[in-house]
Parts: sequence; structure tokens; C-alpha cells
Amino acid sequence: MAELPGGEASPRDPQAYARLLKGVHDAVVSGVPAPRSLRSVVSASWNRSLAARVDPDKGVAPLVYDSGEVSGLRDEHPLAPVLPILRQTLVSIADDAEHMMIVTDAAGHILWREGAAGVLRCADGVMLAEGTRWSEDVIGTNAMGTTLATGKPVQIYSAEHLVRTYHGWTCAAAPVRDPETGALLGSIDVSGPLRTVHPAMLALVTAAAQLAEGQLLARLAMRDERLRAANMTHLEALRGAPGALLSAKGRVLAAESCGDLPSTVDIRPGGGAVTLPDGRLGTVEPLSEGYLLRLRSRGPSRRPRLALEFLTDGPPSTTVDGREVPFTLRHAEILTLLALHPGGLSAERLALLLYGESGNPVTVRAEIHRLRTQLGSDIVRTRPYRLSAEVDADFLRVREALKRGDVASAANTFRGPLLAESESPAVREERESVTASVRRVVLGSGDAAALWSYWETPCGADDLEIVDSLCRVLPDGDPRRAVAFTHRARLNH
Repeated sequence: MAELPGGEASPRDPQAYARLLKGVHDAVVSGVPAPRSLRSVVSASWNRSLAARVDPDKGVAPLVYDSGEVSGLRDEHPLAPVLPILRQTLVSIADDAEHMMIVTDAAGHILWREGAAGVLRCADGVMLAEGTRWSEDVIGTNAMGTTLATGKPVQIYSAEHLVRTYHGWTCAAAPVRDPETGALLGSIDVSGPLRTVHPAMLALVTAAAQLAEGQLLARLAMRDERLRAANMTHLEALRGAPGALLSAKGRVLAAESCGDLPSTVDIRPGGGAVTLPDGRLGTVEPLSEGYLLRLRSRGPSRRPRLALEFLTDGPPSTTVDGREVPFTLRHAEILTLLALHPGGLSAERLALLLYGESGNPVTVRAEIHRLRTQLGSDIVRTRPYRLSAEVDADFLRVREALKRGDVASAANTFRGPLLAESESPAVREERESVTASVRRVVLGSGDAAALWSYWETPCGADDLEIVDSLCRVLPDGDPRRAVAFTHRARLNH
């Protein structure tokens, strides 16, 4: 079944598109086959919203803060300094186009709302107002909540909103992140009646969010320079002993005789003793603004932490002590096999597992050499080949959960097939074994949450037995039941 057109840009005929969306919405919510499929970003959001028990017919954004509380939140919020540039970029355009600008915090609470007076009055009637919360878990699919859930810009049209009340609206939102920590600060949104939708809305709000982040970064650079100038005497007073100036959040601003330092030191409010990732010990002393780090002797060595996230239909990921490392599929296969054999493997045995009977140990030795260059010789050891790290692999966690009989943990951790593109005989065997084991225990559990988790993976999406089980175990009042019945009808069609 084809996905609805539109992508992330406004459709050419908004009214016709809205009618088509309404038909899809009515079909999905009532549990009958839909004429078309939703956009993938909307479908995923609906699944999250329905799992949170949002009612499509009676949902309403809750009022969390009164006007006095909102005023206090605004004063303390890190986006407050960028409001002038957002007004300059968005509000005048919103006025002309009968839209309004909305700024939320990271939890989806509306803190600022400005724009055309007529639109503001209409928004009041549907609780699109300051102090209300618009996260997906309370009001379902909407641009603000969905952009906060995904961390990406998104535009939501008409009946793409899960809650019917908002089918007369269209909105576009983009996230804003803290330039120092990367954490979400909130979202910037432009909303208005469906008849006023414009194809440039998403691009405009995305550009505004980028301008806001740029201004936050400039303010951060000015603050860093001011802190360095004010506190450099403290660093100089160490007289060559190892130490560093840190920002209030632990970022290294200047250092002396420290060798390699992480970009950020994990500190507690008020300072105190710290241990760096390489084992060195230090003390963090609070200054008038920021901190002074004094390094002491090197502590006992600590094994690096290797995290492997390979159970996914998307790109797998490898991180070392939280730092993402680029890698090839062959390297991912090697890491998988070494993680499954903690005692180590010879070149001959690894070649057999990787390539089958045609495997060549010489090829394996070359790949191991490249992998050690990429990850470090302290992580991949030789004679035999083995991992010398604290390994946190999702496929190992699923194995352990299955051994314990913990169906919920196994289903939540399993997000897709193990290295779906791998043709390695041993990896393929492990992939099939893990998938079959998770499917078996999920079906045997009769647990709605576990079945739903497995169904959301590419392994369960078109598994009729899984969908049948969902239809049996989901109670009549559960909004997910209609989605399951609709999907079963499609599979049987």
C-alpha cells in the first residue's frame, strides 16, 4: 500500500490532502482497512501516542502551569535570550500569514505564543495556549511533541494529528539544542489554520531554530572567554602542576600540563573528587563561575567500555566510552563474534565463522589489524583474538533476558534483526536464533506490551501470528486494538 504523498513539504492541494487524511484517520481509529498508508514519521508517532493511551476522540492538552508560573519559567529558561531573534524571524511573517509562533520547553510546555490575534483566539478554544503541555504522551501526534520525541524537524497536517480536535490545524516545528551539552532545550513551532498552510513553513521554522542555536553558541563563546579571563590566575597559581579551568557544566576551557583530557569532566554540583576516564584522580574546586580541576596521581587503570547496538533495521552503532566510532559491516561482524566468544578465537576459527569453509586466516589478520587501528590495541587483543573491554551489546542483553525468562526486557531490547545485511554464516545463524527465540517467548507470554514491542520491529510488522495475538490480548478500551485490527485486515487482504 502506498504511503501518503507530501514528505516533509506541504502538499499542493491542502484541502484535498486533508480530506484524504481524514479518511485514513477514520479508518485506522475505527479498525478498518485504510485507503492509504500514513507517512512513516506520522505512523511511528501514532504508535507511540496510542501506546500512551491518548484518546483520539477526547484528547485535550492539559493546562499544567498558570500565567504566573509560566512567567517564572520564562525568566529561567535558556531560550529566553533568543526570543528577540525568533520574533524578528517568525512573528511578523506569522502575523501576515495568519499563523502564530510557539516556543516550548523540552517537556513540551508552551512558554511563549505570539502571532495573529484571530489565530490566537482560535487557539485558545483548543487549549493551544501558554502553560499547556503538548508532548506526544498526553496529546498525541503534533509537530511540537513529535519533534521533541524524534529530535528532528517535522510538519504535521490536519488529520495527521491523532486527536480529531486539531484536524483543522497545520503546524511545523524544529528542535533547539544546548550548544554546550547537546541536550534538547525545547522546540520552535509555527501553527495556523489548515487553509493558510504554506510550503515554506517547515524550512522557515528550521532556519529559525538554527539561528537560535547559532546565537546560543555565540553567547556561550563570549561566556567562556569571560570566564577564562576572570579565572586564569587560578590556573597560573598551580605553577605548572596539572590542572584545568572548567565551565559550570564541566567543559574544559583551559588546561596546563594535563596531557590528554576529555572535552568535558563529569562533575558534581559543588565540586569534589573526580576520576577521569583514564584513571587519573583529581579534585574539582568551585570558583565564582566555573571550576578549577587539580589533577593528582594516576589511579588504577580502567577497562574501556565498548557498546554495540546491532539489533536494529537502521544503521548499527559502536561507541567506545560514549564516543561513536565509524566502522564497516565486516568489523561489526568480527565484534559480534568476539563478543559471543569472550574466551577468544584463533585466526583460523574466526575465518571459519566469518566466511565459512572458504575463509582465509590471512584475510582475518588484515581485518583485525584495521579494527585495532580503529578501536585501539587496548580493546582488541591478539593471541587469541579477544575483546579486552567492558562489552555492552544489545544482543548479549537479549540472550541474558531470555535465560532469566524476562520477556519484557527481551522484547524491549530487541529492535530488529542482528546485523540484517550480514551474510556471515555464524552471524546469520545467531541472527535467526535470537529472532526466533524472542518471537517464541513473546508469543508464549500473551503479554500485550511485549507483543506490541515485537510487532513494531521489522521482524514482527507483517507477522500474522503476532498480529492475531495482539488482537486477542488487547482489551476493548485500548486504542492500540483498532490499529492491530486494521493491520490484520491489510495482511489478510
